[in-house]
This record gives sequence, C-alpha cells and structure tokens, in this order.
Amino acid sequence: MAKPNRRKWTVSRFMLRTRRIIKNDQIILAVIALVVGAGVGVLCVGLRLSIQLIQKISYGDGSESFSEHVASLPWWQIVLIPTCGGLLVGLFIYFVMPGRRPQGVADTIEVCEFVGGKISVRAGLGAAFASILSIGTGASVGREGPAVHLGASFGSWLSERFRFTGPLTKAILGCGVAAAVASSFNAPIAGALFAHEVVVGHYALSAFAPVVIASVTSTVVSRYFFGDFPAFQIPSLELVSLWEFPGFIMLGILSGLTAIMFLKGTQFATKTAQAIPGPQWIRPAIAGMILGIVAIKYPQILGSGYEATDEALHASYALGFLLALWVLKLAMTSLCIGFGFAGGVFAPALVIGALLGGSFGILSAEVFPTLVSDSGAYAIVGMGSVAAATLGAPISTIFIIFEMTSNYSLTIAVMTGAVIASVVFRQTGNGSFFSWQLRQRGVDLKTGYRESVLKGIAVREVMSPQGETVPISTPLPSIRRALQRSVTGTLFVVDDDDHYIGSITLADLANVAFDHDMDELILASDVANYLAPTVKSSDNLQSTLNIMQNNQLDDMAVIRSPENKLLLGRVRRNNLMAAFSEALVEAHNEERD
Repeated sequence: MAKPNRRKWTVSRFMLRTRRIIKNDQIILAVIALVVGAGVGVLCVGLRLSIQLIQKISYGDGSESFSEHVASLPWWQIVLIPTCGGLLVGLFIYFVMPGRRPQGVADTIEVCEFVGGKISVRAGLGAAFASILSIGTGASVGREGPAVHLGASFGSWLSERFRFTGPLTKAILGCGVAAAVASSFNAPIAGALFAHEVVVGHYALSAFAPVVIASVTSTVVSRYFFGDFPAFQIPSLELVSLWEFPGFIMLGILSGLTAIMFLKGTQFATKTAQAIPGPQWIRPAIAGMILGIVAIKYPQILGSGYEATDEALHASYALGFLLALWVLKLAMTSLCIGFGFAGGVFAPALVIGALLGGSFGILSAEVFPTLVSDSGAYAIVGMGSVAAATLGAPISTIFIIFEMTSNYSLTIAVMTGAVIASVVFRQTGNGSFFSWQLRQRGVDLKTGYRESVLKGIAVREVMSPQGETVPISTPLPSIRRALQRSVTGTLFVVDDDDHYIGSITLADLANVAFDHDMDELILASDVANYLAPTVKSSDNLQSTLNIMQNNQLDDMAVIRSPENKLLLGRVRRNNLMAAFSEALVEAHNEERD
C-alpha cells in the first residue's frame, strides 16, 4: 500500500504560517531583526575566522599583526603567495560569480534601490568566499565590505521566505547591513546609523527599530566570540588646546584630497587592467605579484592593515616610514581593487587615514611643540576623515570613532575633519566611492530613484481606454470638426477592425486645413502621420516618458503589440506624471508608517 503523500515542512511554509498568525508587520520585523542580528553575527565571525585560517595556511601566521613573521619569509614566498591567491580569486570570480566581477557594498545599494532588495544566496556566499581568499593571501582590501554584502544577502533570503516587498524588504536588508558593521567594529550605534545612512536612506521608525535590534544582537554575538574589545586598541588621548582645531581643519582638507587620490588611483588601475591583453581572470594575479614585490620591504601593507593602524595610533612609526606606508597602502589598495581582487574599502580607508593623520601630527608637533596633542590623536582624526569622505557616511563614521574612544573632545575633532573631508570629496561629483562604482555600471543614484518608480508602473495602469479616433476613410470636413471637439488635439486613425494606422494633429493639416476645394478629395488616410510613435500597454512609464520627451509629444496611442496594432487607448503626459506623484506619496507614507 502506497504511503500518503505528506507535505514537506519547509522554512518558507513555517514563516508564511507565522505571518498569518501574527498580523502586525512591526512585530514580525522585530522578531526577524533578532534572527538577522544573530545569524549575521555568526556569519561575520565565520568570515573573520576563515580569513585567519587562509592567512595561517598561506603565511604561517593567522594574526592581524603578522608583518614581522612575513618579513622573516623568503622573498620568493612573499611574492608567490599573493600572486597565487590572485590567480585563484580571478578564476573563481570569472567562472563562478554572477557578472564575473567582485561584489560588495555598491551591489547592496543597487539591489536595495532598484531591484527590490533581492540578493541571491549564491552571490552573497560567492562574494564572501572570494574575499576570504583575497584577504587571506594578502590583498590590500578590507573585510567589512564583504561582511555587509553577506549580511544583506542573509536579510534578503529571510525577506524572500516571508514574501516581503517594498519598504519591509528594505528594512530587513538594513538589518543585515547594520549587523555586519556592528559585528566588525563592535560598534552597535555606528552599525545602525551606517545602514540608514548608506543603504536604507531614511530614519523612519518602521525601519529604525528593527535595524537597531539587529545591530545590538549582532554585537552581542561578536562579543561572545571575541570579547568586548574595539576593532583597534585606542590609547588614552586628550586634546592639548583649542588652537589645534585649525590643524584639524587642514587635516580634513588633506583627508578629502587623499580620498580623491584613492578614487582616482582606483579609476586609473581599473582602466589599466582593462587595457592589459589576455584573459580577465589573470588580472588579480598581476596585482598580487606587484603587491608581493612591494611587501618584501613593506609587509605592513598586506591584508586589511589593522596592524599599521594600531602602530600609527600608538605613534610607533617614524615620520618617513609613516609617509611611505601612506603612499604605498593607498597605491596598493587602488591596484588590488582596480585589478579585480574581492574586498572592501572600509578598512583600507581607515588605515590610510590613520597613516596620514599620524604623519600630520608629527609634522605639526615639529612646528608647534607646545600646542599639539600626541600624533595618535591626529591619526584618529585622519581615520575618521578619510573613511567618512570615501564611504560617503560621515555620521556613522564619527560614531564608530566615538564608540571606540569614548572621548567626547576627540570626537568633536573627528566631526570637524570628517565634514570638511566629505565636502572636499564631493567636489568630484561623486557622493562616495560606492556611488562611483555604480556610475561605472550606468547606475546614477541621483536620478535612479525617480527612474525606478517610473519603471515600476505599466502604461496599462494610467492609460485612457477611449481614444479620440476617426476611421481611415473619414473626409477632411469631418476631420476638422473632430479636431475642434478634441480635448487632446490628436486624433488616432484606425481601420475597420480598430487597428491603429497613424495620428492626425492640426499640424498634419497645415497644407489643406483651410482649402475647402480639397474637402471631397482628402481622406484621413491621406493626412495621417504613419510614423507617429506608439507604446504597448505593458511598457513602463520611464520608457514612455523618454519617447514623449524625444518627440515632443503630450499623448501617444497604446497598442497591443507592434505585430497586432489593435488600439487599446491613449496615454497622456499629465496622467503619467500624476501616477508618478501618487507612487512617490504612497512610498513615502509606507516608509513613514
């Protein structure tokens, strides 16, 4: 006897039943935020431990302070490890990753704004694995970007299980992003603010509450595994005088210029990599070889660079060495990202900023020995300033520094430098490093939201089903009377089966409008504009608006298809813009609620 067919108990079915029982979406969001925070916290711990494991296998030392150990290795091994790592990363990205490119924070922003917040699990896990290989073999990139992408992927997966859409999906993605940042820096406040500042784009309570829950939960998980320690060991520092603030302003300007150099360097490296003949997957290996050669003398540039940051904060490096590391870290990070290594820019921006600030502090002390604080204070200001400008996230960056230092006066100095650096960087026309990456793919965040709203509305939703039509055999006098009665000033010419033939406006009658001798000779078929553009009912409003603007039209005929030109109605520009305004108001109300 055959066994009865039992329905499988799946995660999706369980979540859907839960949503039917709990009707309040805010309660469900709070519960999901806990799950996202815990899950992303564990994933980030796994990401960090995996990087340490690959680094241990590659270099024989899995700690973040491994430059002395690397310096003791044979020169050929220092060159070989990042070269082979680059080859493996290049092959993996080319043959496995969607789009054959690394993915990170910019992709998270893109899917949140334009793709409904859906990130494939394959892309999330693949990006994490590629970053583990990259950082573990010494690539000068950060782990926070991949962590953010992985957290967003986990949030997207949960959102899809619950079949959330719109603002709810965006909020859950924000939970994943906040949890990743909070876990990476042991900074729950900064994690929540970063998610809203960079990804969610607003601070409505409907999203803020779950994001905070996820951020705190992830921090608890991270502290359980690694203890309650900040990402960097910050010494006790105090400002000596208020006269230092002109120096912080100058450091902010230099930090903004450094962020611009970082962006320009990455642009140059990207163009250089694209010009290199040969397969795409070889490019990371070339960058790895160059990185290895430089690391023979300066092993501190390998990996995320947390060791160099700690040394700059404790004023352990001489001025010449600090400047050399600043130049080399900036150049090698641009090289690694431009040539296709997988990883983020968060940690490198902090490192570059700390090296710049430390150098500036030493130079300032030479000129004003009694008015200048320890160079470590300037290293902290440099960290926050370069990172704020690069990431386009001054608020969350300031709070990261505050949570790490718990120093109010020093945080004010960071605020000064971060804001000035961000203003300087924005003169490039880019809001952040991520917005530049998106523009390289043809995605403009400035106009992207408007376009995404218009693309989400079909013509059938706004068209008028009754168009002002005339048969193809209509004589000229009847055409004149129809145009006089017309509300739109455009007549659509149809055949006996209501198939669209063309359109008639007063301009089309320019030669015969007042010539009554032609009344019995001219028919609609003689004056119709057969080239007038049309749209299908399934087309979106963005493409329709583009056609109207390019042809200076205020209304168009809606047909079934180019093959079957059955006239379904007409779409007018004023109806199109009214629908767009209603969609914006509806989206705003959903986010506010």
